Amino acid sequence: MNVIITGASRGIGFELVQQFLNAGDTVFCLTRNLEPLKTISHPNLISISTDLSSRESMDEAVAFIKKEVMQMDCIIHNAGSLVNKPYETISYNELEEVYKVNVFAPYYLTQQLLSLLGKKSKAHIVNISSMGGFQGSSKFAGLSAYSSSKAALVGLTECLAEELKEKNISVNCLAIGAVQTEMLAEAFPGYQAPLSPKQMAEYIFDFAAKGHLYYNGKILPVSSSTP
Repeated sequence: MNVIITGASRGIGFELVQQFLNAGDTVFCLTRNLEPLKTISHPNLISISTDLSSRESMDEAVAFIKKEVMQMDCIIHNAGSLVNKPYETISYNELEEVYKVNVFAPYYLTQQLLSLLGKKSKAHIVNISSMGGFQGSSKFAGLSAYSSSKAALVGLTECLAEELKEKNISVNCLAIGAVQTEMLAEAFPGYQAPLSPKQMAEYIFDFAAKGHLYYNGKILPVSSSTP
């Protein structure tokens, strides 16, 4: 398979890269920081310096990918931006940054890559949301920008699943619970999550490879607790 993973330089994304490479897939990594990926030596690893908050940077990444391959089998929108501050203190720029990475980037990248998807076999788009964006789950104070953006990604998943189903493309969303990533540690110092990035990556890898055979337009909570 040809796979795109955003936010691939750390946490779940970094572990996912290794899962797909070990399976013999070709992985296009879109991330700002390429340094961690340099520790992985593999001919099927293609790292692209990409700022997901910049349309111009995403356009460059898309142009590069289209020169490299004629089809894409899977896109995992894993990148996330989080700010943990009281609602009344979050600035417009902070809100905009969170939505650009968490909502606008998945929307725009998928749109620009449509011509590569579903050509030979059914393609799978996997949006990584959060239990914080899952309707009816407990919400945390300080995460109004993050959780609302992840809820928007949930809605986008359902919209795209309907629009793209005739194009041989499935779109699903995993609303994951707490995972011991760098982003979680930065937002909640001292909190110990029940799962490691590697454990969650193993689940997402399986789902990305097979989930589209069973699901389309589904929002699946992946959490042993609430949230």
